[in-house]
Amino acid sequence: MDLRLVSLTLGTLLILVTSGPQPSVGQKVYTNTWAVHIAGGEQEANRIARKHGFVNHGKVFGDYYHFRHRRVVKRSLSDHRGTHIRLHTEPQVMWAEQQVVKRRKKRDVYYEPTDPKFAQQWYLVNHRDLNVKEAWKQGFTGQGVVVSILDDGIEKNHPDLIQNYDPDASYDVNDGDPDPQPRYTQLNDNRHGTRCAGEVAAVANNGMCGVGVAYNSKIGGVRMLDGEVTDVVEAQSLSLNPQHIDIYSASWGPEDDGKTVDGPAKLAKEAFLRGVMEGRGGRGSIFVWASGNGGREKDSCNCDGYTNSIYTLSISSSTQNGNVPWYSEACSSTLATTYSSGSLNEKQIVTTDLRQKCTDSHTGTSASAPLAAGIIALALEANKNLTWRDMQHLVVRTSNPAHLTTNDWKTNGVDRRGKNPSPCFSSGFRSSKRHKTP
Repeated sequence: MDLRLVSLTLGTLLILVTSGPQPSVGQKVYTNTWAVHIAGGEQEANRIARKHGFVNHGKVFGDYYHFRHRRVVKRSLSDHRGTHIRLHTEPQVMWAEQQVVKRRKKRDVYYEPTDPKFAQQWYLVNHRDLNVKEAWKQGFTGQGVVVSILDDGIEKNHPDLIQNYDPDASYDVNDGDPDPQPRYTQLNDNRHGTRCAGEVAAVANNGMCGVGVAYNSKIGGVRMLDGEVTDVVEAQSLSLNPQHIDIYSASWGPEDDGKTVDGPAKLAKEAFLRGVMEGRGGRGSIFVWASGNGGREKDSCNCDGYTNSIYTLSISSSTQNGNVPWYSEACSSTLATTYSSGSLNEKQIVTTDLRQKCTDSHTGTSASAPLAAGIIALALEANKNLTWRDMQHLVVRTSNPAHLTTNDWKTNGVDRRGKNPSPCFSSGFRSSKRHKTP
């Protein structure tokens, strides 16, 4: 299968925005909808719609109605003449017109962000980047999408986050109050969540630090790692406000020591299931998960029941030069990969930091998962109707191996597109039968 998210955004958006017949210049694309002028009121309009196989979507204004035909294809390069003629056999139909797609372009001009650290965000600006600029140019910046970082808190008053901060996507599960502000220590132990948040939604063009992948999305944080973590704590975090939050990003899991086999317990499992069944109005909450940093200990993310769950979108890391990082865990549960840190001569990730600062040294798969969450936020802005399972399919289908370097490419039994998976970067698509949480 495809091997990382390096072109996920552009590929996904192209699928969503340009799917269907592609007309030549000046050629019309006909929809399955009609504008119809009907004398006699709404009851007469409903009768005519039912008789001719339409659904009446109501008035446009006056006696003009919006009809959609049940059996006409959504997009076509030719009109549906027969249906049009049959409508005109009704004496009450004064006028009818099959609707055509009109190309409209926003009259704004795209400018690259002016934030001081943007030029250092190599994973956003060079020829081997995450391709998000192509989405930004199309006007997709995460507007209307809500992401919550499940971690050790989020510095909600950080100058590069405050504009996008969403209190309805935030909670302190450790202390049982609505404020997710991190607990400050001399060692800045609780900087992790703030760093992850900036990767998703750091504000653009504000003269501070860099930019988030989805810099107009709303960002919240759940403080749940700065205290005793129990099944209840995890379940509360995973099920926070599921009709408001679209994406939950988690960069944590069991010990990466090569000895631990662990995963969600009863309530956390139930939270995952309820999330995908009921979240986002039934379209399903999207859970993005870092695959783990136990490569040096020969740990396997197959033994991690969070990344291995069918309900999570498990993300691993590639270095700046396309190599497998020293901390990376090879396993079949990894769905795709984004960039992160590598060897000493490779750059790391730029993002917001604790105490209203900025850092260029965020590392590990902790940094990869939020980049994926930001990319998914761009895709959800393009199409809010995508389900949790749609998003997994789109990640696999639109990711691109680009310059990734490894010697373990293989062909598996479900891959019929000639794109080989790799345990280091991606092992393709998961079915509910193939993967079970321990």
